[in-house]
Amino acid sequence: MAVPRLRAFHGPAILSYGFRPFFLLGALHAGFSIPAWVLVHGGVLDLHTGFLPVDWHVHEMLFGYLAAVLAGFLLTAVPNWTGRLPVQGGPLLALVVLWLSGRVAILFSGMLGWVLTALVDCAFLAALGLAVGREIVAGRNWRNLKVLLPVSVLFVANLAFHLEVQFHGVSDISRRLGLAAAITLIMLIGGRIIPSFTRNWLVRENPGRLPAPFGRYDGLSIVVSVLALAVWSAAPERVLSAVLLGSAAVLQAIRLARWAGDRAVRDGLVFVLHLAYGFVPLGLALAAASAVAPGAVPVAAGTHALGSGAIGAMTLAVMVRATLGHTGRALVAGPAAIVLFGAVFASAVLRILAAFDAQPMLIDLAGAAWALAFLGFAAVFARALTRPRLAAR
Repeated sequence: MAVPRLRAFHGPAILSYGFRPFFLLGALHAGFSIPAWVLVHGGVLDLHTGFLPVDWHVHEMLFGYLAAVLAGFLLTAVPNWTGRLPVQGGPLLALVVLWLSGRVAILFSGMLGWVLTALVDCAFLAALGLAVGREIVAGRNWRNLKVLLPVSVLFVANLAFHLEVQFHGVSDISRRLGLAAAITLIMLIGGRIIPSFTRNWLVRENPGRLPAPFGRYDGLSIVVSVLALAVWSAAPERVLSAVLLGSAAVLQAIRLARWAGDRAVRDGLVFVLHLAYGFVPLGLALAAASAVAPGAVPVAAGTHALGSGAIGAMTLAVMVRATLGHTGRALVAGPAAIVLFGAVFASAVLRILAAFDAQPMLIDLAGAAWALAFLGFAAVFARALTRPRLAAR
């Protein structure tokens, strides 16, 4: 990896690196949005957006929360990949304002109209893609250009989401396409960081069997999974979709097993990544089952395994680790982090169970656990995210 060049930054610490504002704001958005959705779902709260309540919920998790965490990760990782200076100060603030503007536009979309709402909301992912692409090209880090493909698909899915809501009344293909782009990012980025972090810990603490290096098997599993997600996005109830999703689930489960996670149980920050990635094959398997027998396996089971489970748990795990490492703190999962991880896993499991048995209590508990995980992250790490790195003080 290239070593990022650094320069003295004299502005607010929160604008010194991309992970700081976007992890904090993303966590707050996720933590408040899900309780709001639970209240809407229960008929207690009415959001006057131009979206149906379920579309607002899906949109703000995929294109609101996930987009913020993705920005925080990429704006922090790209300098490490390219050796170039990080985006900070005014340019970073401009991206933050774009993201916040999108959240406000969606909330008041019923007043603003769909065209203005779409333009404001879609501007963030477009700007993020341009910023990341510029840095990768300028740094001649060609092998990481592939990360722009799922980012671009996420942008297209967001635009298609607005069009479907406007002209069909409800999102359909676009919500699955956005979820597919997110899972593809997890397969690409998770496939890089999980075996790497596991290998580093095992070499130091538990010598022996190491994660398998990236090879043809990983490439095959990703290709089949991306194809399965693409077919599922367009035709979720076809036999071909079920066959491909089932095959992808098996391939991804074997891929995860090849990373030797069972040997890294003692490191919470490493082991939680393996547990989070486990929701990828589980979600693919549930989606395959619902394509074959939708009456027995609800569609919501697979989508929430991929959404609440894979996306929710993986992003939280990455946010905790990146925040600790980049603010000069020890890479140790303390008691607070363990509680956060337990809450997000509990939320995912409860929401999957609620898909099979739509008891209001299960949905309420899942929402409460989710809020604990993400509002808890904001509370625990707000000081670290808004103050200078410990080594620099």
